[in-house]
Amino acid sequence: MIFALLSVIGVPVYAGPNGRITVVDGDTIDVGGTRVRLFGIDAPEGDQTCTRPDGAVWACGTWATAQVRALYQGKRARCKAIERDQYGRAVARCTVREQDMGATIVDRGFATAFLRYSDLYAEIEKGAVVAGRGIFGSDMAPPEAHRSAARAPQQAAPGRCVIKGNISDNGRIYHLPGQEHYARTRISENRGERWFCSEADARAAGWRRARR
Repeated sequence: MIFALLSVIGVPVYAGPNGRITVVDGDTIDVGGTRVRLFGIDAPEGDQTCTRPDGAVWACGTWATAQVRALYQGKRARCKAIERDQYGRAVARCTVREQDMGATIVDRGFATAFLRYSDLYAEIEKGAVVAGRGIFGSDMAPPEAHRSAARAPQQAAPGRCVIKGNISDNGRIYHLPGQEHYARTRISENRGERWFCSEADARAAGWRRARR
């Protein structure tokens, strides 16, 4: 069984919690009243977006939560806790009808393998990437990087030049205040990124406006 495997590879496990599932997001559930962070996976955040190969941006974070909810809401889970995280949640591996939830969620493209903590789902993720399932069919910042950017202090704009000229894999894109990715976009002048005082200035310099 999967929990025997965990013991073999040196991951300590403890009994419980068990009970009905209430899905919080793509990698967090309540089980019998206990908040559980599923071990070894990392789902996109609720406000996170992904970009399809055709350039279309979609709300992959809310989508992932909806998919996990449709799959598991109200079902009974058996969990083996490994530790508690900094937020007081039980970090655990859980099964539904003897099927490992983390493995299923990663395989279907609802979350990534959280390789900083475990490589248990690395091979499963590789298969999902090759097949292009779910989030793996789009460009997406690692959820951990997305969280770090959201926590970072805001940069001060120079004077009235508040338009952010960012350089990414999608090219030179400028973000206006109020747009979806404005707050977490960071300007690195060492990389050639810059601030603009007007959209006309940005377009003249070769930047294009962010879609959202």
